Amino acid sequence: MLESAKRRLLYTLDDLGLTVESRDENPSKGLQFAFLEDTPSKAVLTGHASGLITVNVAEADDEHREQTRLAMREPHRTLLGHFRHEIGHYFDDRPIVGTPLLTQFRLIFGDERADYRRALAIHYREGAVRGGWQDSFISAYAAMHPWEDWAETWAHYLRIVDTIDTATAYGLSIAQGTASGHDARVPQLQSVERADDDFQCSMTKWFALTAVVNTLNRSIGAADSYPGAWSDAVVEKLRFVDCVTRSARRH
Repeated sequence: MLESAKRRLLYTLDDLGLTVESRDENPSKGLQFAFLEDTPSKAVLTGHASGLITVNVAEADDEHREQTRLAMREPHRTLLGHFRHEIGHYFDDRPIVGTPLLTQFRLIFGDERADYRRALAIHYREGAVRGGWQDSFISAYAAMHPWEDWAETWAHYLRIVDTIDTATAYGLSIAQGTASGHDARVPQLQSVERADDDFQCSMTKWFALTAVVNTLNRSIGAADSYPGAWSDAVVEKLRFVDCVTRSARRH
């Protein structure tokens, strides 16, 4: 499962035209994966550090992951989601820090220079510290620090891209209607080259897909596949991620 999730992540990055450096190409910050398990003396934390993405192998265990998902109240927690989130940290400084996009990043996500360790401690002690986090963030964890907000938003952006591509590849078509939880009209979903469609088109497709998939799940008595709706602030953050990926692709 770990290798399958990793390959799917790398396929999406390649499909987006995003370049990653291997550890051989860049010994200090090149991309590398480590799949480790807890020992009696040391717990493994899933995370990212200078290109190294570490994943606790326990995350590949469905029972463990479901228990953790419920305990931490993370409805979108998946194994693939971990890979998408951590690769967001790999890309945070490359196309943003040291570029004109940093000013815009701070306006949308906040000042990334805020004390990360302090923010992390407060989050795990008090939970989402900002009341009504749903108004501005895609998840409670995103409210912890601007870089986590970025990584969570990035992960959801990759989910959108991957899901739309899969639906298109299978010829899925959705009749015009209104997506659940949003005012936007939903046009018919057809096969469209992503290079030619814009961000708004992608969002419209996503709202349509989630509405249909959730309704299908309800019809068989299952939980929603994608629970929750987004605020306008979250959509603007997704728009910024789209802008960054397009900029990185050009370079």
